[in-house]
Amino acid sequence: MVKARGAVIHGVGEKWSVEDLQVGDPGPGEVLVKVMATGICHSDDHVVRGDIRAELPQVGGHEGAGIVEKVGVGVSRVKVGDRVATLFVPACGSCRYCAAGRSYLCESAAGVRPGYAMDGTLRFQLADGRGVTATSSLGTFANYLVCHESQTVAVPDSTDFTAACLVSCGVITGWGAAVNAGDVRPGDAVLVLGAGGVGMNVVQGARHAGADHVIVVDPSEFARSQAPTFGATDTFTSLDNARPRIEEITGGRGVDVSVITVGRVNGDIIGQAFDLTGKAGTCVVASLGSTDKHIAVNPRDFSNRTKTLTGSLFGNCNPVADIPRLLGMHSAGRLKLDELVTRTYGLEQINEAYDDLHAGVNIRGVILHEH
Repeated sequence: MVKARGAVIHGVGEKWSVEDLQVGDPGPGEVLVKVMATGICHSDDHVVRGDIRAELPQVGGHEGAGIVEKVGVGVSRVKVGDRVATLFVPACGSCRYCAAGRSYLCESAAGVRPGYAMDGTLRFQLADGRGVTATSSLGTFANYLVCHESQTVAVPDSTDFTAACLVSCGVITGWGAAVNAGDVRPGDAVLVLGAGGVGMNVVQGARHAGADHVIVVDPSEFARSQAPTFGATDTFTSLDNARPRIEEITGGRGVDVSVITVGRVNGDIIGQAFDLTGKAGTCVVASLGSTDKHIAVNPRDFSNRTKTLTGSLFGNCNPVADIPRLLGMHSAGRLKLDELVTRTYGLEQINEAYDDLHAGVNIRGVILHEH
């Protein structure tokens, strides 16, 4: 067993508890990763708030990067010493969806109990020996974890761990929501609801794809002040305030693409964004946090205006190829990653980091396991 230190959530509504843990050796097809950096993502907070059901207690974290320290039998994707980014959705490369170029829907973990390893067992233990689940079968809020090799992507040795962890979730999810799910094209008008760690990368993706107008709506003054740095052309506190500008830009037609990345989505928000999306336009839902089955949309918008309402998971990307590609764009100066990090924290500051997320004073906070 490897001694580790990690943040555990024991009950809905409670604070993160930083505790001593133990991690078992990697089994066949698994790797032991020394986690160096992990992002403070809203998805983990949904578990704390009860928006996403999870078997608790649970070691949190899914947006991570580190170094492979040990490999199990049969591992071929990575080797000891490799720098890796973690994948909250595995990419086996051989299932029906991976073979079709849709590894964001990989089936390799289908049927696996959430929070457990691929073989149905637990990899983390608490100090008293009890097994504990891990977010997305990862648990990057611990400084060591064991996961299946299909949840890792090797990145260049020169890659900064903070950049690698950001690309593993928030960046690729936002970028792909615009470029892949939204299919933003040159000259488009794009509406982005929510400019946090995911939404700000929707902005980057939309501008890179050639959008003429990227309208950001976010109640956070800090987020709005930062959005132009990433390519936003207009910022507003609410959709009601944004509506006149959208009508002016589009001649009343509505935006070509709208992308929803608010912290907690519901049917009313989706309906409002869909209403502001024009003919043949696409409204993309990339947010989590609600099981609301009511969406306030007019069915005629589908039949008479041929609008599309679609979801996006992992940015509809193929991470084994896209994560290195995005890191290459960063190295070439065509993708802003360093600017996304408002503040870094030590593990013991994790509750402070989430307080900052709720206060809207960070684009992305990052925990560094080693300073």
